[in-house]
Amino acid sequence: MATSSRGRVRRTKNEINMVPFIDVMLVLLIIFMVTAPLITPSQIELPSVGQASAPPKTFVQVVVNKDELIRVSEGHASQEGQTVTIQQLAAQVQQLQAAAGENSPVPVVISADKSIKYETVVKVMDTLQRAGVERVGLSVQASR
Repeated sequence: MATSSRGRVRRTKNEINMVPFIDVMLVLLIIFMVTAPLITPSQIELPSVGQASAPPKTFVQVVVNKDELIRVSEGHASQEGQTVTIQQLAAQVQQLQAAAGENSPVPVVISADKSIKYETVVKVMDTLQRAGVERVGLSVQASR
């Protein structure tokens, strides 16, 4: 009996050949490794801290102490002033600004203890911004 090869069906492989893909990726990797040191990083010009031309006559002081208690007072940081929550902050600041009765908006100065989380300061700033306070500043200690 003679067997013929007619009865066999040849199956094709349905797999993707990954070798050309890997070759292209290695070439791209080499190109990126060669060109990366040649790219100069963008230069960012940071603002400098300077002295204000004239300190404001009246301002609202918001003090955040190390226990994250918020104290709002008019003028310089002092022990007097009202302790408020973050929810009451906007209303208290607007009340003090209205009491000042000036034509231009009264600035708000935030003084925060250096040991508190920056997140707390951002929450205070966000609350003031949502309340429509236009002039908000941060109090810093002058370098010696």
